[in-house]
Amino acid sequence: MEKKDMIEIEGIVTRAHPAGFFRVLLDNQETILAYISGNIRQKSIRILVGDRVKVELHICDLTRGRITHRIRKAKS
Repeated sequence: MEKKDMIEIEGIVTRAHPAGFFRVLLDNQETILAYISGNIRQKSIRILVGDRVKVELHICDLTRGRITHRIRKAKS
């Protein structure tokens, strides 16, 4: 897959499934199934329900994606 065939969008994790799969509610109100990228898995970054994440979607299948980045919450 080439980078130009990917769409990057943000969303919120709504449900955690086994084996690193998550349900993500995107900003456009669509729900997709997403998995953790290898880089996040290697660095042991925890993804929890309620976290804001960046997801890459391939233009051929807009129902599945890959979580590439966990967006930190602003400190109050």
